[in-house]
Amino acid sequence: METVFQRPHALCDVPFHYCPGCTHGIIHRLVAEAIDALGIEGKTIGVAPVGCAVFAYNYFACDMQQAAHGRAPAVATGIKRVHPEHIVFTYQGDGDLAAIGTAETVHAAARGENITVIFINNAIYGMTGGQMAPTTLVGQVTQTSPYGRNAESQGYPIRVCEMLSTLEGPSFIKRCSVDTVKNINDTRAAITKAFQNQIDKKGFSLVEVLSTCPTNWGLSPLEAMEWLRANMLPHYPLGTFKDTDGGEHA
Repeated sequence: METVFQRPHALCDVPFHYCPGCTHGIIHRLVAEAIDALGIEGKTIGVAPVGCAVFAYNYFACDMQQAAHGRAPAVATGIKRVHPEHIVFTYQGDGDLAAIGTAETVHAAARGENITVIFINNAIYGMTGGQMAPTTLVGQVTQTSPYGRNAESQGYPIRVCEMLSTLEGPSFIKRCSVDTVKNINDTRAAITKAFQNQIDKKGFSLVEVLSTCPTNWGLSPLEAMEWLRANMLPHYPLGTFKDTDGGEHA
């Protein structure tokens, strides 16, 4: 019988701990498929965050390093400079990357560190119970914005791709989603390109992936996908914001 679908070799055969409907599992698979496609499992080192993906080291078959909260880009920088021949990536949520880890992210990008960052944006703090995140939308209800995020008192959500694309250091900045088959395929291609850029020594790459959090959004998995399309996509448009191979997003 011909095999048409199977687990990527770089993805461990263990159950995920994620909530039902969470799209971390899809994104994990896409990262593993990119590693398989490029044949780099044996020389890849991942850096796990603090947040919902804190146990990422249990799921990828490559070497993994746990970082303190927000420090994944700094840890990845150290690993890459000591082992320049290895492929180093971080896997981070919006609280880890865009709140406590903002400085590490911005300065790793500004320096053009030759690492790959996979950034998961679900517009909320997932692991700690659903508090407002830097990416929470104006008007969005969370545990710490029960009447909806108020721009006057709580500021505006951060668009990470747009911000980082203004820097000279990054080589590739793209925002994707995993809400449709087409977008899943596009995300896989973006992650593969980000790894290839590192192999080619082109510098810093970041792929932002819009994700769902049905549990903390208080929605079913299907409703969460619909909410992402209706609310997140207008504020966080998909596309390439910087690509030194093919120009920048207008």
